[in-house]
Amino acid sequence: MKKTYVTKMPDKAGAFLVAGKIIARHGGNIIRVNYNKAVDLHTLFIEVSADEDQHKNIEKELLECGYLPDAEEQNKSQILMIVLTLPDVSGAVMPVLEILNKHRVNISYISSQENGSGFQYFKMGLFIENTSDLSALIEEISRICEIKILDYEVTDRLLDGTVFYVSFANEMRKILSLSQTQTNEVIVHANRMMQILDEQKKSPLKTFDYIRRFAAFVRQRKGENFNPNVSFVTLSDKITLFTIEPPCGSNTYVLQSDEELLFVDCGFAAYRQEMRSLFKELFHGYSTIKKSAFITHADLDHVGILSEFDVTYMSASSYDNFKLESEGKADFREQNPLHEPYCQLSRIISGYQPPALEKCIAVGRRKEDNQLFPLIGSHFFAGKRFDFYEGRGGHVKGDTVIVCDELKLLFSGDIYVNIKGFSEEQKEFNALAPFLMTGVDSNPELAKEEREYLIKKYPDYLICPGHGAPKKNV
Repeated sequence: MKKTYVTKMPDKAGAFLVAGKIIARHGGNIIRVNYNKAVDLHTLFIEVSADEDQHKNIEKELLECGYLPDAEEQNKSQILMIVLTLPDVSGAVMPVLEILNKHRVNISYISSQENGSGFQYFKMGLFIENTSDLSALIEEISRICEIKILDYEVTDRLLDGTVFYVSFANEMRKILSLSQTQTNEVIVHANRMMQILDEQKKSPLKTFDYIRRFAAFVRQRKGENFNPNVSFVTLSDKITLFTIEPPCGSNTYVLQSDEELLFVDCGFAAYRQEMRSLFKELFHGYSTIKKSAFITHADLDHVGILSEFDVTYMSASSYDNFKLESEGKADFREQNPLHEPYCQLSRIISGYQPPALEKCIAVGRRKEDNQLFPLIGSHFFAGKRFDFYEGRGGHVKGDTVIVCDELKLLFSGDIYVNIKGFSEEQKEFNALAPFLMTGVDSNPELAKEEREYLIKKYPDYLICPGHGAPKKNV
């Protein structure tokens, strides 16, 4: 079994050697290691393959030598950014430094520059290890000079790396209301993502900033801040199509007939309560009416609330994806090492749980050839036939387009997205994933080929994309 140790090491020669000897002594094999002094001076990630007993012994000895940080102490730590207004005279900052020394506060960053005003503004980053002393510290400094406490971002380039991971962990814990175990998982996956992007010459600090923004964006739009765009169009005398476009996550489409509801994709798990409330507003008798669903593919932002529905129809490949998840194995998206850290973070941030397999049904036959979009099966709703055509995995394995020729209706999933139809919030959010995943398509060239095929094959159809407003294909 594999386990990642987030170690805190002294900044001196031989520190990693000590950890390496501990791991080797207990039979562990180091399979990944990452250290970036520009990000954090002390934090080293060591991924180790070992059996359960070996891991217990490794962890015990790393704790004994002080290489594993105490979770309780981390929770008490805080970074405080302040600005001091001091006379522009020799030694003016010395009394403040004496106070900080008395309280044993480390300065992670300090900056000041003469401005000709007779005053200097000292900007300081303070690493507070015991927040119970914080009020006394601020009060004592305020007796000497004016002090202003700043809001700041944990990825501010001005902050010294010695406190970076503690700060990032505390902020993610606060944004997502995480347990310590979940917080540790976020840090490990974030580090994996940073390592991948760093090797591509992308800014490590930008990586963590985007992760923070991703988490904050999803969580800040819950409750009364969940305001999706809702529209509808009458397709026939018996069928109405509703489109729900949230600020983040996939569109949810609902086909309403007199007797049942059919959903196509269903967004992030984070919005389960909000979507359920919206469904109850839109559809009389929602709690008791028959509810089924189609999915275009198994990405987390399209399948978050499948447990709402009585049954979900999908390609055999998407079923296989969920089966892998139910067995605790990497799903098709996560088998791509470039996408795996993002997917793991998305699970935590959105609160995703795999759907129950007994409510998942594979439509028709399993795709076995290399055709671009072979017909794999069909399903009827309100007397209309919906055909499932499975692609070759340009976006992700199992991606499917669902077509009703009689209604001239096509659900494209993420093979086609209407970028021009994004709201401002959607534009902001949809800039995050491509950076964090190094691209959202498993095979960009194939995804382009699939997209062009759909546009050419289905003129005059109403295309319902995975993201962005529905669009008539003209």
